[in-house]
Amino acid sequence: MQNRIEITEATLKEDRLILTVQSDEQIQKAKASGQMLVDSDHFAFVYILETEESFTYLILGEHTWAPLKEAMNREIPVYLAAEEQTLELIQLHQELNYLIDNIKDNANYGDMEEKVKSTFL
Repeated sequence: MQNRIEITEATLKEDRLILTVQSDEQIQKAKASGQMLVDSDHFAFVYILETEESFTYLILGEHTWAPLKEAMNREIPVYLAAEEQTLELIQLHQELNYLIDNIKDNANYGDMEEKVKSTFL
């Protein structure tokens, strides 16, 4: 995966989860796609951001999973933030639920299956 953005911090607020990245430049022209993938080799969920020229992969590593689960349980939106920019990650809950259901009891995901079960199920 080329154009990757790593989350530096995940902060739960009363009404939202804020996923922080290092700089505005990383998300300035990005739009939320509402689509996700799994990177089972690196134990991460990947939210796809779109720009005019390409896709950027927002990496939701294990350090974000507990806050993501809490946001899902509380049904609060998830936002990507950097300095002055914010972007709502639309359909993240639905996509994550779909992926978790696919990973559950599916040995094709290797060790990620157990990690997902222990955090989300």
